Amino acid sequence: MATDIKDTIHPLDSAAVMSLLGARPRLLALGEPTHGAETLLGLRNELFRQLVEHEGYRTIALETDCMMGLLVDGYVTGEGDPGVGLDEVMARGFSHEWGAFPANRELVAWMRAYNEGRPASDRLRFAGFDGPLEITGAASPRPVLTALHDYLSARIDAGLLPCTAAVLDRLIGEDARWTDPEAMMDPSRSVGQSAEARELRLLADDLVALLDAHAPHLRATSSPDDWDRALLYGRTATGLLRYHFWMAEPSPSRMTLLLGVRDSMMAANLLALAERGPVLVNAQNAHLQRGLSTMSMWDHPRLEWWGAGALVSARLGREYAFLATALGTIRHQGVDAPPSDTVEGLLYELGEDRFVVDAPRLAAALGTDPGGAGPGAALPAARVSPWFGYSPLDPAHLADDDGIVFVRDVQPG
Repeated sequence: MATDIKDTIHPLDSAAVMSLLGARPRLLALGEPTHGAETLLGLRNELFRQLVEHEGYRTIALETDCMMGLLVDGYVTGEGDPGVGLDEVMARGFSHEWGAFPANRELVAWMRAYNEGRPASDRLRFAGFDGPLEITGAASPRPVLTALHDYLSARIDAGLLPCTAAVLDRLIGEDARWTDPEAMMDPSRSVGQSAEARELRLLADDLVALLDAHAPHLRATSSPDDWDRALLYGRTATGLLRYHFWMAEPSPSRMTLLLGVRDSMMAANLLALAERGPVLVNAQNAHLQRGLSTMSMWDHPRLEWWGAGALVSARLGREYAFLATALGTIRHQGVDAPPSDTVEGLLYELGEDRFVVDAPRLAAALGTDPGGAGPGAALPAARVSPWFGYSPLDPAHLADDDGIVFVRDVQPG
């Protein structure tokens, strides 16, 4: 079996990745099993640079707030406020505190430098594809609803709008009502099912319907970026209000519904990005895999939902490709060498620092694929992590992955 496994691995570079895929997918997603590890972020930067330079990818999308990401995009393309420098971009352009990681700063600086002197059609673009959401709650809908209303009111007759900006402002009220961190744990603290929130959902739907009904005129009177942003405002407004609605829901299905809404927003943003050209994506494995995603959270021992990758794959088919990342050790977090009967253990014992694995071939060799060793094969065990911040591979998903990026040891920092 070890010889078969050895035959499934290749040196990690863009050429090896593309040889596994056969053709360039519109969306190429690189997952990660833990957030914030500089070893993994540096590897991502190196691989993404190669894919940009050799395979023509022109958008990099990260798991961060799609609205904040507009500031980063303006900086890397050189079309944003010239008074906004890299320090401010990293502080205000990322959610989840991702702007504090050196490798993310290096990526943004490299994208800016890459774009210097290039025509607009050949520039790299940046995108956040997450909603305006944090683990502790969600943003006020004011910025996106106001931006969408402003866009429409500047281009179509005021009599066609379902409300005035003043009505939106009154219904939204104080932003603190929407951003109360206690609402994540206590649905009674959420305003998402109040009379005002319900009316806002209807108004947001009407505003988005106007984008569709007047698309020929709006596209003719807008730059491509302005039109894309208007669609982004619409997606985000309706998704954010839906998220707030389920935050106020006291049923046992509440967290499953919230996870599903978040990944639906992610998927919609990724599909929109794919319409303008090939996209590189980086996020947690659970958001990008094709199979059903699972996690434990607070008093929920097992939550299941379809992640953004599964939703996008259902739409794009082979135009979507997913590389899961697997790890050997994270010793500074108590994650030591993996057991030899796990997928990670088998790869760890090969002794190489980093490589990419042909996942379908590995699944066949290990018997996790129906076309592989058959029902009598001894399947690899699922690794169990002693640290909550690391999610091991699910052996059952191997055959659904296009590849596995394996990193033997993750270093501190």
